[in-house]
Amino acid sequence: MKKLLGKAMLKILGWKVVLQGDVNNLNRCILVVAPHTHNMEYILGNFAYWSLEKPLKIIIKDAHTKAWYGSMVKGLGGIGIDRSQKNDLVNFVANQFSKEDFSLVITPEGTRSWVPKWRKGFYHMALAAKVPIVLAAGDFKRKIVYLGYTIPYERIASVPFSEIMQEIQDYYVKNDIVPKVPANWNPNIMGTGNETDSVKQD
Repeated sequence: MKKLLGKAMLKILGWKVVLQGDVNNLNRCILVVAPHTHNMEYILGNFAYWSLEKPLKIIIKDAHTKAWYGSMVKGLGGIGIDRSQKNDLVNFVANQFSKEDFSLVITPEGTRSWVPKWRKGFYHMALAAKVPIVLAAGDFKRKIVYLGYTIPYERIASVPFSEIMQEIQDYYVKNDIVPKVPANWNPNIMGTGNETDSVKQD
């Protein structure tokens, strides 16, 4: 049902999915989604995953998973976490991957507003869970959802973090991604080196 709905919605909206790697990489990965400038990006991403029949999850406040509509939220991929506590998010994610296979949506910008650089949480999650990083992007100019460019776990674990970041930055620049709100996108994801890092994800 989800497959048919995903394909139908993408067609109605005039979007298409372009795979840039093995579709099976979407079974188990940290899915880095950028640019993150509007909620529509997540909606389109869901439709894309439904159309490919792949498991997609996202970490949200557990107030949503515990509410009366919690079963629906979980059905749509929500993983609840109590953010009022000092949770070790990296190990929490690794533990989730030990239980099942899925793509975990992470937006390293941490907000839909312009940011000077990305947060490192996604990288540490991939290392701890021993899963690849897969890149995703919604190009609102061409109406294309790009999926599948993969950085294998073995590479993540063997080269410096700066090389991984440079590879990711080059990917988004090369594909000339046009987000929903261009003014909120900073393609210089590595920043100046003076900003404070964090593994927290908004």
